[in-house]
Amino acid sequence: MERLRGNSLKLVLASASPRRRAILRAAGVAFSVDPSDADEDSPEKNPRRLVVKLARRKALDVAKRHPGRPVLGADTLVVCAGKILGKPADLEDALGMLILQSGRAQRVYTGTALVVGGRVYTEVAVTTVYARRLDAARLRRLAGKHMDKAGAYAVQDRSDPFVERIVGDRDNVTGLPMRSVRRLLARARRAR
Repeated sequence: MERLRGNSLKLVLASASPRRRAILRAAGVAFSVDPSDADEDSPEKNPRRLVVKLARRKALDVAKRHPGRPVLGADTLVVCAGKILGKPADLEDALGMLILQSGRAQRVYTGTALVVGGRVYTEVAVTTVYARRLDAARLRRLAGKHMDKAGAYAVQDRSDPFVERIVGDRDNVTGLPMRSVRRLLARARRAR
């Protein structure tokens, strides 16, 4: 995957996420970073459609600046008790998210979109995360620790006591499901 298997153009990651960069690096993908400025507001309430819509929007936004280069966009959100949770707006929002998720299962959705030669390929990955039930004092201490993450927690933080168990792809929970990315790259290659 170093050169996208036959494609001499490096992938452009439409995200500033350090976790997404680390996942791509670990997978041996050659890439550059150009974060999207695309608007992330949407009236869409279906989490599957929402993450794909936002990933697609981000990838298309960045593709305008890199004509001819493959561009990867991604968007992650958490759904718990029927509520869609993105990144917390403030400390109070983060605490509310953690209280809602404490002792419950939630689903993490990541939409990925790959723009190649004017075509857009999309995927959705879903992983179930089970959170430990923590008391109010511990939740208050955790709140604000992960303000840049959907659901206000970080599975990659080994010292974070919040996550009890994951069913599905761990890298989906950290923000970039490589299984989906590999399928998108394969679909784009087949379409050439």
